[in-house]
Amino acid sequence: MDELQALFQPASIAVIGASKNETKIGYTIMANIKASGYTGQVYPLNPREEEILGYRCYPSLQALGKAVDVAVISVPADVSLNVARDCGAAGVKFLVVVSSGFKEIGEIGLRREKELQKICAEHQMRLVGPNVVGIVDTNTPINASFAPAIPSKGKIAFISQSGAMLLSIFDWSRSVGLGFSRFISMGNKADLNEVDFIWSAAIDPNTKVILCYIEDVADGKRFLAVVQAASKLKPVIILKSGTSTAGARAAASHTGALAGSNLAYETAFRQSGVIRAETMSELFDLAISFVNQPIPTGDQVSIVTNSGGPGIIATDSVERNNLRMTRFQKETIAKLRNYLPAEANIYNPVDVLGDARTKRYNVALEAVLADENTDIALVLLSPAAVSEPAETAEAIVELQRRYQEKPVFAAYMGGEGLAEGCRILTDAGIPCFTFPEPALKAIAGMVRFSALHRKIEREQKILRIAKADHQAVKAIFYDVIRDRRLVLLGNEATKVADAYGIPVAEVYLAKNPDEAVAMAETVGYPVVLKVASPKIIHKTDLGGVKTGLENAAAVREAYSAIMESVRRLLPATTIYGIEVQKMMPKGNELIIGMSRDLQFGPLIAFGMGGIYVNLLKDVSFRLAIGLSLEEIEEMIAETKAYSLIRGYRGSKPSDIGALVHILVQVAKLALDFPEITEIDLNPVIAYPDSALALDVKITVSNLDELKG
Repeated sequence: MDELQALFQPASIAVIGASKNETKIGYTIMANIKASGYTGQVYPLNPREEEILGYRCYPSLQALGKAVDVAVISVPADVSLNVARDCGAAGVKFLVVVSSGFKEIGEIGLRREKELQKICAEHQMRLVGPNVVGIVDTNTPINASFAPAIPSKGKIAFISQSGAMLLSIFDWSRSVGLGFSRFISMGNKADLNEVDFIWSAAIDPNTKVILCYIEDVADGKRFLAVVQAASKLKPVIILKSGTSTAGARAAASHTGALAGSNLAYETAFRQSGVIRAETMSELFDLAISFVNQPIPTGDQVSIVTNSGGPGIIATDSVERNNLRMTRFQKETIAKLRNYLPAEANIYNPVDVLGDARTKRYNVALEAVLADENTDIALVLLSPAAVSEPAETAEAIVELQRRYQEKPVFAAYMGGEGLAEGCRILTDAGIPCFTFPEPALKAIAGMVRFSALHRKIEREQKILRIAKADHQAVKAIFYDVIRDRRLVLLGNEATKVADAYGIPVAEVYLAKNPDEAVAMAETVGYPVVLKVASPKIIHKTDLGGVKTGLENAAAVREAYSAIMESVRRLLPATTIYGIEVQKMMPKGNELIIGMSRDLQFGPLIAFGMGGIYVNLLKDVSFRLAIGLSLEEIEEMIAETKAYSLIRGYRGSKPSDIGALVHILVQVAKLALDFPEITEIDLNPVIAYPDSALALDVKITVSNLDELKG
């Protein structure tokens, strides 16, 4: 059931701040509602008017005496709160606040917006905005916005956090004839946000593709759950701004959004099945492709061209977009050889030569579409003296009808002379581009969606964790609170890891040389000694680490040397002692870690560890929420470290199952304890039959949060 049905298909709507003055937004909203053909009840509210655009005007909702589904507020922000209270008392279901002057202007506006939220919550009234353009549904039809005019009816829902962006697309779409099912302006998202609108569009029978322009995500955990479900029903394509440092600052000042980590967004989109667009043109190229073409079943592209250069360019673009060139079956090659001129290229890309007319294009395209290995076809046409762009377009359209299960794209590389052919293709739903690169970018987006959709459908759950001693971890954190620290000592961190079944080389904390010797003899030589202080991150740089200690005398000497060096270089730093750890055999050094993202929670990392972390930056990421076994295996496989752990140049392969186990346990630990902000297992040594964390670092949030 769509909880927002009465918002997009209201039986009645009131416009508070309606006006007869054509320069006022209140007039534009009224005019748009009337022009849209809306057949429900319309109630303009203005105490100074008796009638507006043929509708009887009322001084207030109380005077109207009827409950309405939607109330659009177009009054100054400083009086909007009293209006909202009146709407709540009158039983309004949805409040659309067009007015600006809320959190986007600073502290005063933020307080005003919080009060608006409170009023709506008290009356169980859902809020769109504030600071919005309005909402449009072309199928109801209703245009409750101050946009210039209603867009053409179509199958695309466009959800925008930016009102100016929505207005620009609104105007552009009418000039190119692009149709929409809904236009939704979210504004400050004080209540209803992108998740609510995406889900409503996902279950809307009139919407086939969902487009979003967003600057932030209001609720990351809910986004992951709901949008993944929406992606099973139809494509969700998102353009996320604020990815650069400067862009993030701009986003924060624009709508008060707090821009999150771009890496976390990228990961969240991938795991929830979202296709991420990098530019506005790509956003709408993808939308047009998804609306008009079938979802591809694979990633093999067949190209038919009348010019070798564009064919090569397209082939290069196939590889850049992680697609594959189709390898034709013998029968296809034979057909092409029998018909095409001897000079033509009968392998992919198929070059029908510059003197090709419609018939030659038709035979070549039919042959490649009939080939079982072809998943997608791309037709390139460069203008030549004998070219027949319109007739060739008609042939392409006819072949698409015969091979409806396979997407067909075109690039008509020219200007006015090819315009008629391009129009024929576009009218028939075949995306036609000026150059092959954007066509292949759109194809790649469709292929990604197909792959993500199949993965989500499999819904492979994460492995059951092997061990989780919550009480042991809580006890360790209590000690950290009592000591007023945010960083765990090495021996504390290894105990936390052990409590969650993460294999670690145990660390012992020695307070003097005698204790260090006793501990070394307990674990067995050789051993490693490390200074224990949460304030010291790069211990080696300060002489705080000694390795390969083979006997008691070496341990005593190393203990004294570490203490002397650290105290000399950092005399004011608190030292808790010296950590003693058995020195382990060499293996493949990896890193497994976690960093908690503001929006989406724990972000799990895997990659090359040890001294190579900062040098190579060979790390992959996944979100712990909704993490599956398949995602874990993929994150391991997409790193360069994977080549090493599989066995490189005769070396034995590492125990990948043991690494998967550690990743599962780290994810579960991070989800169980939201007070953990960072986990760093570096290095994790991978052996042929096991894996072991040698150094464990854990950071927690502030003490007040821990106490809570």
